[in-house]
Amino acid sequence: MAQLTELEQRVLREKATEHPFSGRFLYLQSDGVYRCRNCAAPLYRSDAKFDAGCGWPSFDDEIAGAVRRQVDADGRRTEILCGNCNGHLGHVFAGEQLTARNTRHCVNAAALAFTPNSTEGQQVAVFGGGCFWCLEALFQRLIGVDKVVSGYCGGEASKANYPAVCRGDSGHIEVVQIHFTPSVISYGQLLELFFDCHDPCSWDQQGADKGSQYRSVIFAQSEAQHAEALAQKQQRQQHSPQPLVTQISAAQPFYSAEADHQNYYNQHSSQAYCDWNITPKIAKLQQKYADRFK
Repeated sequence: MAQLTELEQRVLREKATEHPFSGRFLYLQSDGVYRCRNCAAPLYRSDAKFDAGCGWPSFDDEIAGAVRRQVDADGRRTEILCGNCNGHLGHVFAGEQLTARNTRHCVNAAALAFTPNSTEGQQVAVFGGGCFWCLEALFQRLIGVDKVVSGYCGGEASKANYPAVCRGDSGHIEVVQIHFTPSVISYGQLLELFFDCHDPCSWDQQGADKGSQYRSVIFAQSEAQHAEALAQKQQRQQHSPQPLVTQISAAQPFYSAEADHQNYYNQHSSQAYCDWNITPKIAKLQQKYADRFK
């Protein structure tokens, strides 16, 4: 059995319900299998997932024999449980006419984990969302991420240096280049965490870091990445009260940052900026994405 966070325990073992729009997987469109977070039993295939607009992951069909139903304690709803470990998943509803199958499994994200279906070799993702120290520290800690390099994108090679970028007029954006294994963590999962780890509604600013070098941007490395990034952004926008300003651009030349900017947090975690900004952010996301962290 998995080591669960406090929220995961309350959901799976005490039948609690997480707050709507607070969990994961709402915008994930990667091909794969959703599993029980407690015992890893396969529960739902990604082609059964749909956006019900309710704030919880929704599926209109389960893997045969994977989900058990029982009348809820209130006598009015049908509870769904993992057929293998009896962990509480959520509730199932029928007759809402939301899909052709006319069924909605309303599942707590905290009850789920995800395994991608992919046979592709290592890929690269490039994201910008504020100081690259922050993004590097976060993505370094993910299972399936093999290497993270801090660097610059969007400007000329002659200006790809920290002093020039910090002036804000070099045309560069601070980014991280993420080398990942798609069979372990999908590009869509990286996007999900990227949108969640910074403010995609803030133009040229993340917290105290101000300037065009801190712009929210995705440099898509392929047409497939561009399409997936655009789809996830559009879906998120439907549920956001503010416009998402994240730019989705074609791949640009990547310039590795200076050596003293690589692996920065791991070497300076007690430094003030790291202590008050990066450490709490990692701790918060580690609770929400516990199964993805090393």
